[in-house]
Amino acid sequence: MTRTAGETPQPHSAAFFGPYRDFWWNLDHVELIASRRALADVETVLDVGAGVGHWGRLLLRVLGPGASVVGVEREPDWVREATRHAAELGLSDRCRYQIGVAESLPFEDASFDLVTCQTVLIHVPDPLAVIREMLRVTKPGGQVIVAEPNNRASLLVSSSATAGDAVDALVDLIAFYLTCERGKIALGEGNDSVGDLLPGLFCEAGLVDVEAFLSDKASVMVAPYASEEQQALKAQSEADLERSALGWSREEAKRFYDAGGGDAAAFDASWQRRLDEARATVAALDDGTFHSAGGGIHYLVAGRRPG
Repeated sequence: MTRTAGETPQPHSAAFFGPYRDFWWNLDHVELIASRRALADVETVLDVGAGVGHWGRLLLRVLGPGASVVGVEREPDWVREATRHAAELGLSDRCRYQIGVAESLPFEDASFDLVTCQTVLIHVPDPLAVIREMLRVTKPGGQVIVAEPNNRASLLVSSSATAGDAVDALVDLIAFYLTCERGKIALGEGNDSVGDLLPGLFCEAGLVDVEAFLSDKASVMVAPYASEEQQALKAQSEADLERSALGWSREEAKRFYDAGGGDAAAFDASWQRRLDEARATVAALDDGTFHSAGGGIHYLVAGRRPG
């Protein structure tokens, strides 16, 4: 559960399940990866840490008409939401959701043709253990495919609001983020940039035919922000500012910062700078002066269970 100061606790990742999540991938790119990984014969899919079902529903669009998804999710609220979304989209016969945790999947060995997750391994203390558990329930010859980022890379993507920042300001931002990221790892709450390490972890877990692909998605923002996607991204930026900075509430960032060895006396000033940066972005969006190519690093890492 996550919460900001003075707020009612929310299920995990509540801040990241807004409308913009529907625009994370270009459909034709996912189709290309499905072709490269020969997923045409996949019938049974397990979506680990399914959230409200975005990733599993996207995969159904690139798999055969006989494919179905079982989603496991630790939060009852998200199980209910995913089930509701599937019903609204007429997918109840192809999507089923239930309570479960990534570290101990409630299925027999060799149950699924494809086992997958999206932005789940960034939240677990031991991604290798989760990969091994995903492999356990994969059929011989089946595949494990995960979508995970290097989140720190986006800090180096310029926008019209940041392109003129001083070197010291950029260094301060990166140092703050890295300190929080290392603290999150130290607390056993995951590595937000674990995507870089996954091909090696796949091999260590025993997967073969391991490949990594980069998403070709860029979140381009240019005025007047007229598309549905750009409107969703603008709304996400505004919501992030109301809740937090850098995707964390102040309370979360303080815990991570302290655990990462940050100077406790410097936190307040550093956090205020993060808020000022977020306010500058939102202000530029409001007056139509914000623009950016909006690149990032998001991997699809794939491997096959020997069989």
